[in-house]
Amino acid sequence: MPTNTKLSRMLDAGVNLTVDGALATELEAHGCDLGDPLWSAKVLLEQPQLIKRVHHDYFRAGAAVAITASYQATPLGFARRGIGEKEALERVALSVRLADEARREYLAENPDSGPLLIAGSVGPYGAYLADGSEYRGDYVLSRNEFLEFHRPRIAALVEAGVDLLACETLPSLPEVEALLTLIEEFDVECWLSFTLRDGGHISDGTPLAHVALLCREQPLVAAIGVNCVPLELVSPSLEALGKATDTPLIAYPNSGESYDAVTKTWRPAATGHPLAGRGGKQPSSLAEGTPIWRELGARLVGGCCRTTPADIAAVARLSVSP
Repeated sequence: MPTNTKLSRMLDAGVNLTVDGALATELEAHGCDLGDPLWSAKVLLEQPQLIKRVHHDYFRAGAAVAITASYQATPLGFARRGIGEKEALERVALSVRLADEARREYLAENPDSGPLLIAGSVGPYGAYLADGSEYRGDYVLSRNEFLEFHRPRIAALVEAGVDLLACETLPSLPEVEALLTLIEEFDVECWLSFTLRDGGHISDGTPLAHVALLCREQPLVAAIGVNCVPLELVSPSLEALGKATDTPLIAYPNSGESYDAVTKTWRPAATGHPLAGRGGKQPSSLAEGTPIWRELGARLVGGCCRTTPADIAAVARLSVSP
């Protein structure tokens, strides 16, 4: 048994959890320029206290889970900036300390708040490439290459004291398989969340039912689901996962805005699209979607790109456990 089973124990007790929202969006709102392959991990080098401030804002909004700023923080990524592996892994550990400091400060101000969890972000190899391939899953590495890429960061996150790992934005089956190996190696609970080709398949075309069955065989996987996906894909993907497994589900999609790669701007969400899953109309916000996704088995709900503390506050209000 892993020494830390906080997430699975909370889920077993019937608790619905609110996950935080976009880190990069808030850092940009505070004036950070994230036009860099390191993305939000760049702020670990330049203004780490801003990361703590954003974590605190999300706790104040009602998030019960903070995801660390380690999504793009890898030795290979930092090496591009001339930073050696030792310092790179120190920055990974710093991402955990910042979240934990924010948690401690929030609990000191709000001693009656429930347990708050720190999830160590483990982004995919595609995030290191910084070319959008985490939404395609079209990169090819050997099993050992995946293991060698992910192992140092996972070791640093676990040693720094995360409550669980957030293996997120995963686009391909071989990478999922490698991460499951490492989860067992480090004896740490996790959730796995995927990017999607459509409502029934992850980005490389693997059926969601297949990855659900694979994850069900690993007891350290406390939840599975989707993140960084359009709102309209959440319900059908949760339906597909729910049919294949009784593992608790997680969903933290994007805001509903669409990104125009030509103008490099975000456009408002379209409304009125038929819901591809269970009846009704497609939600245009996290608040509209949360009751639907909870009904479909999402025990953890939060937000990804372009979501804010205000969005998470709305989710938290709608996520009171039975």
